[in-house]
Parts: sequence; C-alpha cells; structure tokens
Amino acid sequence: MLKEVKIYTDGACSGNPGPGGWGAILIYGDVEKELSGFAPHTTNQKMELLAAIEGLKALKTSCRVSLYSDSAYLINAFRQGWLERWQKNGWLNAKKEPVENQELWLELLNMAQKHKIEWIKVRGHADNPYNNRSDALARQAIAAHN
Repeated sequence: MLKEVKIYTDGACSGNPGPGGWGAILIYGDVEKELSGFAPHTTNQKMELLAAIEGLKALKTSCRVSLYSDSAYLINAFRQGWLERWQKNGWLNAKKEPVENQELWLELLNMAQKHKIEWIKVRGHADNPYNNRSDALARQAIAAHN
C-alpha cells in the first residue's frame, strides 16, 4: 500500500525573468516538511515546475501524491493532456514552436512516473493556508538573496 502524501507548491519571480524562488510543503500524516530554493535569473513558469520537481524528489519511496498548485501551466499540462500532445509532436506546441522549459518537463515526467499523482489546481493567493505558505517560502527564498 502506498503512503499518501500531500504536496503544496508555488513559484515566484521578482521580474519575469528575474530572481526567482520556489516553495514546497510536504504533508504525511501529522508531519510537515518545508522546502525552498532560489535561482538568480529565471522565470515564474520555471519556478512553478521546479517546486513540483523538488517536492517529488524529496519523497524517499513511491507514494500516492495529491499535488496542489495554483499554476494552470503545471496542472493543465497533466490534466488536459498537453504533455502527451507535446511528446507526440516532437516537443512542439500547438503553434508548432518548441515547448518552453522542455528540460524541466522531462525531469518532472521522470519524477511523476515514480508516483501515483493527482494534480489539483487551487486558487492562488486565496484562503488556502498551505498554498499561501508555499508562496511565502518562494518569496522568502528570493528575499534572502537580494
């Protein structure tokens, strides 16, 4: 039986592109673990993806994961079949242009194969305390380097 873990993720950027940060909160039972990181020159989209990647990397074994994000970019890629289409089309988007952040998508796909993941969209900057906390972690990572 797989352990059930919740992961809340968020990415932030000061300017886009600019200095960026990501935050992730892992919840297993009563245990919560907070993670965050910084990139000196990046985009908000990259930080959203990196938050999910790093959250999943922190899991030691295969798990049943509920991954929460306010990023439509991240959630829709899995829930609306974007990733499958991109792969079938040689990593070209609907405009026949190369998919941005392909290296991060590939890493995320690799991480996602190790777990059973439900991708859940939450409203950003609303009343979800874990989403707000993951946003705060991302912003603190930026502030710590400015």
